[in-house]
Amino acid sequence: MKKRVLLLSVCFVFAALSLAWAAADVSGKWTAQVPGRGGQTRETTFTFKVEGDKLTGTVSGMQGDNPISDGKVDGDKISFTQALSFNGNEVKLIYKGVVSGDEIKMTRTREGGDQPGQEFVAKRVK
Repeated sequence: MKKRVLLLSVCFVFAALSLAWAAADVSGKWTAQVPGRGGQTRETTFTFKVEGDKLTGTVSGMQGDNPISDGKVDGDKISFTQALSFNGNEVKLIYKGVVSGDEIKMTRTREGGDQPGQEFVAKRVK
């Protein structure tokens, strides 16, 4: 009897750990109202594809479709960068997010910038 309880307890712990280590399922389309200049928001679409812990895809908005790079998935956390060009100046945006069901709470910062990050929530497109 004690062995059975011990065996079931061990199985339960391993099952719980495997769920905790599983990468978030963010593959697909997500939309968000992303803050811009002057407090105005702009609809942005994120299209993600996950392979293991690697995140690829695009960010679509006023600048058209832009590929993401350096994408990673670590449990419920994601991160990636987006390179843009404004008037000949290269700008790198850094995104970090936490996935919770059909929402990703994200923060976007500019590499080398001294401004606080812009926070927004992306929602899965169904």
